[in-house]
Amino acid sequence: MDFDFLAFEGPLAQRGIGVIAPFDLALERELWRWVPMEVSLHLARTPYEPVPVSMEMARLVSDSHHLAGATRDVLHVEPEVVAYLCTSGSFVNGVDYERSLTKAICDAGAPDAVTTSGALAEVLHQLDLHRVSVLTPYDADLTRALHDFLAELDVATVASDHLGLGGGIWKVSYRTIAERILAADHGDAEAIFVSCTNLPTYDLIEPLETALGKPVLTANQLTMWACLRRMNLPIVGPGRWLRAVS
Repeated sequence: MDFDFLAFEGPLAQRGIGVIAPFDLALERELWRWVPMEVSLHLARTPYEPVPVSMEMARLVSDSHHLAGATRDVLHVEPEVVAYLCTSGSFVNGVDYERSLTKAICDAGAPDAVTTSGALAEVLHQLDLHRVSVLTPYDADLTRALHDFLAELDVATVASDHLGLGGGIWKVSYRTIAERILAADHGDAEAIFVSCTNLPTYDLIEPLETALGKPVLTANQLTMWACLRRMNLPIVGPGRWLRAVS
């Protein structure tokens, strides 16, 4: 048999991102759409908590001991950065606690760490944004906690809407999400932030940015951007603001 092994160089050298996801994440497929071909995502999950999406759940899934354990679960595949992929869990206790979560991940052995709300803070700073509209799938209490987190960053929430869901967030249709984002817009808002890594948004970003004429920031988009930035790699996918800060 004539077989040229030299024709099969590779595979392409893999670069990894460790992802710590809440137990109910259902959008792994959306995450993969944000990264270039040489990047692999290695997921670990927080322990199951038998409570609805709420302030209580956000605090339970952001326990630093759980994040440290999940970090150690992915270290053997040598990720370059470990991300805590949860918006509510990383904003629910404020800015200082968000920073403590990245420290807990690094203390567990990660070479670098990001959280979704930390990535949001980075983008707001990079783009010099101080007034935003917000859409969340949460209840009113958890949504107010996001407003408080933004206020700590000196960012005003000029308009806000929430879906009031206690579960099944990944099942919300694009039509519903688009209608609520459009309704949540405000003339004074410099951008719109769509919270929750379990809310599908990928295909909505570009048409909504065109319609609204302002950045649409979404949770998975921000998190993957922050990871790839630390790896000196470009993010793929929609979002005009990405070109300005990459």
